[in-house]
Amino acid sequence: MKTLSYILFACVLLGHAQDSNHATHHPDVDQRGDKVMGFSHEKTTHHFRLYADGGAIEVEAKDPKDTESRDQIRTHLAHIARMFADGNFNAPMLVHDRTPPGVPTLQRLKSEITYRFENTDQGGRVRITTKNADALKALHEFLRFQISDHQTGDSPGVQQER
Repeated sequence: MKTLSYILFACVLLGHAQDSNHATHHPDVDQRGDKVMGFSHEKTTHHFRLYADGGAIEVEAKDPKDTESRDQIRTHLAHIARMFADGNFNAPMLVHDRTPPGVPTLQRLKSEITYRFENTDQGGRVRITTKNADALKALHEFLRFQISDHQTGDSPGVQQER
């Protein structure tokens, strides 16, 4: 009985420690992200979408009149599309302070993946497509990590493109 009590107590402590780490990680991600991306997370929304043929990274200015954030978003996402196509994932590594899941495979299979930047009314979007099953799996791992670490609330499941 005493052993069971110790085990339960240890589980409670571990759970609390993980919650605390996650709670402190989010502000750190936001602070590093603001520096790396060049715009404020408080003035923008991020979305990460998983599709059957890939996915999308979408960032929008919250205020339709905030053309400065809109333009910074577009500059950043156009740059990200070029970097990712070259297999360079330094920006997300800097934002998250570690290599996100899927990155090694995305780098290795970069010639099998297309990254296409497009403007949206309030920002931009990087549409990512592949026909390679390993690249698709790695991309979905990468996007699910982004959803979790940025706490966007986006669905981690594959969805129909709108």
